[in-house]
Amino acid sequence: MSQNFSPKQIGQRLAELRKRRGFSQDELAKNVEISRSSIAKIELGNRGVDILELQKLSQILRFSLDHFMAKEFCIDQDKPTNEDKKSEKLKERISEPTLQVHKFKNILLYILERCAGKPNVGETVLSKLLYFSDFNYYELYEEHLTGAIYLKLPYGPVPQKLDIIITQLIDVGQLQRVKTVYHHSPQTRYLPLQKANLTELKASEKETLDRVIEQMSDWSALAISNYAHKDLLFTEKLPFQ
Repeated sequence: MSQNFSPKQIGQRLAELRKRRGFSQDELAKNVEISRSSIAKIELGNRGVDILELQKLSQILRFSLDHFMAKEFCIDQDKPTNEDKKSEKLKERISEPTLQVHKFKNILLYILERCAGKPNVGETVLSKLLYFSDFNYYELYEEHLTGAIYLKLPYGPVPQKLDIIITQLIDVGQLQRVKTVYHHSPQTRYLPLQKANLTELKASEKETLDRVIEQMSDWSALAISNYAHKDLLFTEKLPFQ
């Protein structure tokens, strides 16, 4: 653990992430396999976190350890940090993406329209379907589909602002979060409450989405995560943090 942060600061960050991801202390404790009182003590700064527990927390709450331990940590990741500004100067790529939020929301809703009924499609599979839609489209056309930036997490790439966008969709009644159990493990799923508006999509964009859904939406979270890890070893066509 970094000496730059007190247990209280680390606890506050974990509490913010837990609430943002929609977990109760009891739900998080069961996933990490410690007691609820331990989670409460960690969040209050009355108990430290060892590296194995922090790795588990990063997988469950979906955060990058590098970002979590950075001085400029921001729960919403909306405000540019000093590191963001430096990285922007270093990223001089052709077709530098800009997140198209409205388009991203409709693509997310469309994927869920097609896949939400499948028991394997929880958060992990959903995030990878978004990633491969973006990646495959760029491979084919050298254009960005959504403009999303992806975080390298322990179980594969995840769109940087996915949680913010999901929260916005839930707040306006277009999406519902559901906690379930799949193969004896807790699972968070999302149900679309409104049909996607695909009028902004090109035929080539919808065709790419349909192909990814057809090929990968039946994969398990482990299979699609492993495939994404293998994919990242060979290419970085999309921007990552």
